[in-house]
Amino acid sequence: MSRIDEEAAAWLARRRRARSPDAIHPDDAAEARFRLWYEADPRHRGAYLRAEAAWLMLDSARGMALAQRKPGIDRRLLLSGAAAASLAGVVAVGISRSRLSFATERGELRNVPLGDKSLAAINTDSQIEVDMTESLRHVQLVKGEAWFQVAKNPDAPFVVSAGDVRVRAVGTAFGVRRHDHGADVLVTEGTVETWRVGEPGKRTRLTAGNEAFVPYAAATVDVAFHPGEVTRKLAWREREIILKEESLADAAAEFNRYNTTQIVISDPELASRKLVGGFRVDQPDSFARAVHAALDVPVSIADDRITIGVASGVS
Repeated sequence: MSRIDEEAAAWLARRRRARSPDAIHPDDAAEARFRLWYEADPRHRGAYLRAEAAWLMLDSARGMALAQRKPGIDRRLLLSGAAAASLAGVVAVGISRSRLSFATERGELRNVPLGDKSLAAINTDSQIEVDMTESLRHVQLVKGEAWFQVAKNPDAPFVVSAGDVRVRAVGTAFGVRRHDHGADVLVTEGTVETWRVGEPGKRTRLTAGNEAFVPYAAATVDVAFHPGEVTRKLAWREREIILKEESLADAAAEFNRYNTTQIVISDPELASRKLVGGFRVDQPDSFARAVHAALDVPVSIADDRITIGVASGVS
């Protein structure tokens, strides 16, 4: 286990204790020190995600059984071993089970180790199929969106399929989101190549800070260097939605991805109004109240529906 992984395990254990029902009071100073450490190095963020994934694996039946056999055992020690051992264990699982599936429900976000020290962060209502062999690491994005931190292995390319779009990386980090007519590719570290099925010779290269929409149909792939936009569009990893001149219609659609309480815009004239701000993905009511204050429009909040505006002709 590396020093960074050990630090990540220690921070995770400390933050879990601070949030437990037995915690006496929140430790704001410790949380501030964690934030400094977390933001200081991309490797810290990756190690913390791996530690979270390992911790979640300890919640499996096997992990619970182990904890029950050894009452009083320090879970941080379990985690220190599990962060490495569980990843190694998944390698074994990957060999014996060539294909693994991970899925999320609406509003659920998951961080999962992939068995080769790579990591996948899976967004709401998404599904990936993972197939690891000695010569190829293949992930099929069946639906939704995921971000991948890829462990280096030049002998086994890491390829993500999203419909007819392919994205290949070795030792990098990037996000892919499926749409009806293509896929968004967002690169946070390193370099990736993307192409369409049937056109392997027409590859587009993207580096850190690049974003591109790759259509399923034959068309030019426009690549833009927008590191700020890449970060904003991947804010879901921190359970946030960041709006930067998005229309009310687009913002409502984004919140509806995460919540059973759906936002409905009753007045079509409001749909194109632009908004700026940051919100938790699971707080559409806070967003609606902000819209009410910013646009001076009526908002109605119920358990299963949030209505913004009044339909034309209704008084």
